[in-house]
Amino acid sequence: MIENIAITGIKTDITKELEKYITKKIGKLDKRLKRSQRAEVRADVKLNEAVSEKNGKRCTCEVILHIPGARLTAVESTVNMFAAVDIVETKLQNQLKKHKEKHSMSDDKHQNSRARRLIGKLSRHKVKSIK
Repeated sequence: MIENIAITGIKTDITKELEKYITKKIGKLDKRLKRSQRAEVRADVKLNEAVSEKNGKRCTCEVILHIPGARLTAVESTVNMFAAVDIVETKLQNQLKKHKEKHSMSDDKHQNSRARRLIGKLSRHKVKSIK
């Protein structure tokens, strides 16, 4: 769980329910990091609520995730603040996955997925030949 999460509201009130939700969603992103990096991670969450005549109410959530050696950012605007947090969480999960693959120690980045495909093909082939 990411312990260092700073939540800032710009033109919006941050309720206890919203703060708890953000802490739960953003806090669990550390599962995608190496254990050695988890203690040094911090997240800055900026929430903004704007009303315009054209678009109506727009809730914007921006999360900047500071991890050792990189800074990942995701921004989303929707009608609902909770939905914006969900979408930002998904974007950051994808970015963390790519970051982890890029900085892995393996020379072959797709070694694990290739091995899984090969095992799947072999197991299907064996099932067909047994019948």
